[in-house]
Amino acid sequence: MIRIRRKKLWASCFCIVTCFFLLVTLQVVVELGKSERKEIILSSLQDGPLKLEEEKKQAYQFLKKQELFSDVKTAMAVDQYPILLWWSPLTGETGRLGECGKDLCFFTINRTYQHNHMTRAFLFYGTDFNIESLPLPRKGHHDWALFHEESPKNNYRLFHKPTITLFNHTATFSRHSHLPLTTQYLEGIEVLKSLRYMIPLQKKNSLRKRLAPLVYVQSDCDPPSDRDSYVSELMSYIEVDSYGECLHNRDLPQHLKNPASMDDGSFYTILAQYKFILAFENAVCEDYITEKLWRPLKLGVVPVYFGSPSIADWLPSNKSAILVTRFSHPRELAQYIKALDTNDQEYVAYLEWKLKGDISNKRLLTAMKERKWGVQDITQDNYIDVFECMVCHKVWENIRRQEKGFLPRRWNAEVNHLSCPKPQAFLFSSPNVHRASLRDMWIPSFEQSKKEAQALRLLVERNMNFSAQEFWTLVFKE
Repeated sequence: MIRIRRKKLWASCFCIVTCFFLLVTLQVVVELGKSERKEIILSSLQDGPLKLEEEKKQAYQFLKKQELFSDVKTAMAVDQYPILLWWSPLTGETGRLGECGKDLCFFTINRTYQHNHMTRAFLFYGTDFNIESLPLPRKGHHDWALFHEESPKNNYRLFHKPTITLFNHTATFSRHSHLPLTTQYLEGIEVLKSLRYMIPLQKKNSLRKRLAPLVYVQSDCDPPSDRDSYVSELMSYIEVDSYGECLHNRDLPQHLKNPASMDDGSFYTILAQYKFILAFENAVCEDYITEKLWRPLKLGVVPVYFGSPSIADWLPSNKSAILVTRFSHPRELAQYIKALDTNDQEYVAYLEWKLKGDISNKRLLTAMKERKWGVQDITQDNYIDVFECMVCHKVWENIRRQEKGFLPRRWNAEVNHLSCPKPQAFLFSSPNVHRASLRDMWIPSFEQSKKEAQALRLLVERNMNFSAQEFWTLVFKE
């Protein structure tokens, strides 16, 4: 009997030690998972905003290889917590119980959860928003959330009232979005103030013997903004060094020809030698602001900007960029830049804010201070995590309201959460071959997208699955 008791005692001790070891191991795995997730996302962001979106998605693929929860734990999470289903699989997560403060939500790309009673929201990545597969029928407690930080040329149909108002929650480049991503390409205020890459004016003037006053670096040619048409015309009146594939006339060193090197220090050093950078966006939309603006400001070069009509709301100071829209013709802009190029006092006036480290724009300062996510900062959540948690909080808010017997709240996207005007050509008297793509592709694409948005709205409101054939029949119905 004593031997049997001893064996039971030893068995009990062994079980306790084993359980303790497993618990510690699980905690370590979870913490490592969180750390690895942040590090890989950071690595993706550090590769630079010019990376293709596909590469950003690949940065998340490690989540497929690492499951933080066993099948049992996943089943428990699905039973206890609301499910947020990425219908456009941006993150690649097959199942993760995410912590959003006191709120927990189960995030997944597994579409088998579509009809699960705990599924409360569907998350969409705008570029991959596909009419051929939508989570219909849509139940009353199903929220739709849109994450779209990219150019409208990637999916024009989202930029019209019938489509954007299908969503309850938004994270877009618009300041009016539920989660504004307007400053997504700006790491922080300090990088604007930094003089790390800035070259003294005396040296820049000396470099002008072999460099043009203006530099242009674009390899995405003939986009909806018609920028190449403008720059081509501008080149008739002033010298421009063009390193990219568009209007190319000057070569980069071999090791910088890969698009991935656009955020390389050596590339920055080359650009910093110039006095002006042509900073033209690929599309003209309110608050669509990319590295085209922030890069020259960080390098101590004066941006010659064309893009967001309200760009003055985001500039560091009232005199930190030259705005193309203030000139009636490229000829006038060329004359103004030539005048600045030969007048050091007038030129330095555009850099005074940086030399003094004085950013006077209260809107920009407030936006950066209140921003809940970071760029290339492992100490902060990235904007995808914050988007997920925003939706998670809203879902839980309604769960708690219903538990108290109140009606659920309804959030809805507004037209200004994602809205861009029809692409337009610059009005030059001389014909320009670069306008062919605008005339033959971008303008027709925009016009058709309005019909697509209306057709999509009608079919979604029917709240039944529909085929691609039904959709296109409705689009081209006279």
